[in-house]
Amino acid sequence: MSLQEILSPAIFEAIQKQFSATIEKIEYQATRKDFEGDITVVIFPLLKTIKGNPVDIGTKIGTYLVENIKEVEKFNVVAGFLNIVISDAYYLDFFNSIKENSTFGFVSASANNGNANAVMVEYSSPNTNKPLHLGHIRNNLLGYSVAEILKAAGKKVYKTQIINDRGIHICKSMLAWKKYGEGQTPESTGLKGDKLVGNFYVQFDKVYKAEISALMAQGKSEDDAKKLAPSLIEAQQMLLDWEAGKPEVIELWKTMNQWVYDGFEKTYTNLGVDFDSYYYESNTYLLGKEVVQFGLEKGIFEKDPDGSVWIDLTPDGLDRKIVLRSDGTAVYMTQDIGTAIQRVKDFSDVGGMVYTVGNEQDYHFKVLFLILKKLGFAWAENLYHLSYGMVELPSGKMKSREGTVVDADDLMEEMTATAKSISEELGKLDGYSDAEKDNLYKTIGLGALKYYMLKVDPKKSMMFNPEESVDFAGNTGPFIQYTYARIQSILRKADFDLSVTVALDTIHSKEKELLKQIALFPQVIQDAASNHSPALVANYTYELVKEYNSFYQTVSILGEENEAKKIFRVQLSNKVAETIKLAFQLLGIEVPERM
Repeated sequence: MSLQEILSPAIFEAIQKQFSATIEKIEYQATRKDFEGDITVVIFPLLKTIKGNPVDIGTKIGTYLVENIKEVEKFNVVAGFLNIVISDAYYLDFFNSIKENSTFGFVSASANNGNANAVMVEYSSPNTNKPLHLGHIRNNLLGYSVAEILKAAGKKVYKTQIINDRGIHICKSMLAWKKYGEGQTPESTGLKGDKLVGNFYVQFDKVYKAEISALMAQGKSEDDAKKLAPSLIEAQQMLLDWEAGKPEVIELWKTMNQWVYDGFEKTYTNLGVDFDSYYYESNTYLLGKEVVQFGLEKGIFEKDPDGSVWIDLTPDGLDRKIVLRSDGTAVYMTQDIGTAIQRVKDFSDVGGMVYTVGNEQDYHFKVLFLILKKLGFAWAENLYHLSYGMVELPSGKMKSREGTVVDADDLMEEMTATAKSISEELGKLDGYSDAEKDNLYKTIGLGALKYYMLKVDPKKSMMFNPEESVDFAGNTGPFIQYTYARIQSILRKADFDLSVTVALDTIHSKEKELLKQIALFPQVIQDAASNHSPALVANYTYELVKEYNSFYQTVSILGEENEAKKIFRVQLSNKVAETIKLAFQLLGIEVPERM
């Protein structure tokens, strides 16, 4: 039973008896470090109902709690804050109740009736004309982590992506391969397929820019030069041939896309993310057409004289949005409408969706969600755009067409190499085999990358500094991993049964602080799920680790002479390690047994 569950009924009762008043809710917060107390009741909101001095009100409530609740030892009131001191016995009982629960904080979907309302989380959603880059890493890590957090909060979750496998950008890579690299394959070049195709996309852009410059030198305006460049005209013709189903174009498209898919899969495996289903734009871009027809019949959409179909969202504070071109072809919005509906057909228990897409698409998703609501889909009330800010490097923004992006595979390799360099400098790997060292370097490097990305609120843009992220001190992944490994070292040295229940009358203040931090974990998971924010889990873990290191520096653990205290401190250390591991699991980060 949580402290709030114990205290709230007694506080409601105290207010009724002392002031003949009824309140709707009680506002709690953690007690500030500079005051004595474990949990604080904020008195100020009560003044709307109870007239009087906040100190007097807090004193009367505190006195009632001490007299009627055995868990409350004493209290103090500072201005409008009632600071409550909870007994050691409560925290010892709490610890013994969770000691053997290796998934404390997690809620199973069946226990939460999650099967009745599954959530589909979309992330990654790349184009098939280039490899994954730093921006995709943030997208994948956010989407994967939010999916894991929702599962831990009790939801049934499906992970999916929509692959943008058609359009002019794909044809640019295909055309460049035909003109400048025909015969080259991933096998013949030794390149991952996505990198090979991405190289041709960059090559197309170089040729295209040169053609524009040449046309402008002949007196053409920049706009005209862009439209008249021979390479673009050829790419546009290739797109028309693809849409017409020209066999040789379709065959090349399938071949080059498969190269990319094979390359993506290696990146996903290395990054540690996975998917339950895949959707392809080439299959879904026509799906929305029949929905548009349905919407026309219902008066939700309207047809202009040129044959194009629109929806007027100006009464909702938005604008008119096209959903079908005059020639009958689909736009992105049409595709997204159809894809959403198809997903619910494929997974009938889906009651909501999370779209992990950058904040430049904020308006698009406002429109999409509103259209789906107007079409009458009940699940459209539970759609969420996990909007995130861009990632930049100290060197500046990335540009795909110019080939200046930070490749995802290269970055992961760099992170592993940086972890290796720092680990070797620290010189703590005696007795490790080469394979164990390599595995540890990868665990530390990827842990650093993921934690640095996920500790920032998703909505914020961020600067990624690879070297700073691998620091073994401060709010970093390696610092937390090192604390976990330190605890594992303690556990290996402990020569007693960790499952025994010890009898203690009191606990050290540092032990109490640790237990208070552990007790927060279930609510942190629920809050992170509600806010779709892995940052809440990441920063909670850092606070837990800081608290543990303070405990470690203050009290003796294995050197403690009192046997009961020694066992309890090792058990407490074990529970901290378990919580770190569970929290990092939600972030997709592994923890090493030794460092």
